[in-house]
Amino acid sequence: MLKAGPKGRIGIVVGGGPAPGINGVISAVTIEAINSGFEVYGFYDGFAHLSEGVRNFNNLKIESVSRIQNTGGSILRTSRVNPTKNPAHLENVVRTLVGLNVTHLVTIGGDDTAFSASKVSEFAKEKMGLSLHVAHVPKTIDNDLPLPQGIPTFGYQTAREIGTELIRNLMEDAKTSSRWFLAVMMGRTAGHLALGAGKSAGATITIIPEEFQEKVRINHIADILAGSIIKRLSFDRRYGVAVLAEGLLEKLAAEDLEIIEGIERDAHGHIRLAEVNFSDIIKKAVKRVLEEFGISLTLVDKEIGYELRCAPPVAFDVEYTRNLGYAAVDFLLRGGNRALISIQNNKIVPIPFEKIRDPETGRTKVRHVDTNALQYRIARKYMIRLEPSDFADEFALERLATAAGVLPETFRNRFQYLADPAFAIQSRDDESAEALYDFLDGEPLF
Repeated sequence: MLKAGPKGRIGIVVGGGPAPGINGVISAVTIEAINSGFEVYGFYDGFAHLSEGVRNFNNLKIESVSRIQNTGGSILRTSRVNPTKNPAHLENVVRTLVGLNVTHLVTIGGDDTAFSASKVSEFAKEKMGLSLHVAHVPKTIDNDLPLPQGIPTFGYQTAREIGTELIRNLMEDAKTSSRWFLAVMMGRTAGHLALGAGKSAGATITIIPEEFQEKVRINHIADILAGSIIKRLSFDRRYGVAVLAEGLLEKLAAEDLEIIEGIERDAHGHIRLAEVNFSDIIKKAVKRVLEEFGISLTLVDKEIGYELRCAPPVAFDVEYTRNLGYAAVDFLLRGGNRALISIQNNKIVPIPFEKIRDPETGRTKVRHVDTNALQYRIARKYMIRLEPSDFADEFALERLATAAGVLPETFRNRFQYLADPAFAIQSRDDESAEALYDFLDGEPLF
């Protein structure tokens, strides 16, 4: 057996996608643990090597981590390997950690890593009779872990800052060159990042999955965007930027997903969103709607995501991650176990894993954008999109119809369902997958 520090050994595992601030947590955990009499092992590549029973780690020292909090990426790298899919992998993780005299574990990650951390601790206790105390530090630029409203996950603020700057640049380009950008913003199931960056940059329109209670069709999204474009044209503006949350892809109706070629899923069962050219799919769909009305303008699709994940953290995330790293060690040294670490009202508030699980699925809950909240309602006020008032006011309707080159009643029949769900004369949500395929000229959706 390897001899640990006077009080034991703390391990660090980073899972999921990168997010600004990971190194800040690693630094704070290492410094606080060593100052408290522990040794610290940082394990490379998430649960990848641990799942195979391989000891691939770095014995972290204060001098090696004291300045890394200002850097992007992860000095321990990361992976999406899911040890919960195979009991043998869970056993390998536990036996490898215990074999290295690791008595406490800090995991850094999103919902999937939180779930894995919970299962590792449960397996150690229930299947092997071993004590392995686990604290999870919530990390994701998606901001979708089940923390109280108003408390971000680390990495989100940096990603929003950079995303906002990118959208501002696109807006200036759009105005200068008279074109529309359709920018898909990273965010697996929730629209926090797209809404936060779109609102901060003053994007023309932002569409997030939380807008739709049921599954949505690609044609519906295309109509929303075409309506926004036509409304801008009615004010003699031939340019704009639309921000779409990547999570819309997982909100698509099964009929549409079936004809998108090449969809793959990761170890946790999620669609590999980055491998689907969603922005191009949307661009083609919007182009066809505009062609119905003889409208010709330049549409440019843009994916925004990888530019955000490994950026150096902004000051907020530097401070926030150091606080979270310290809080994780403090929680463990007080005998805590199996909880997500949060800081609320300037206090360390551990949230037990049981409270962040969905009772039906057993998975970690997802925090979605509350479309009834003030933040979202204000964001909608500043978007350019078809609203009920556009169809109630005869002058507004006439102006829109003129921009589209059709009669007011034709425009009403075609688009009013977007502003008034009860108005379904021409709703395209009922179109079949075959109609969508024709709608895109029979081009494969990838």
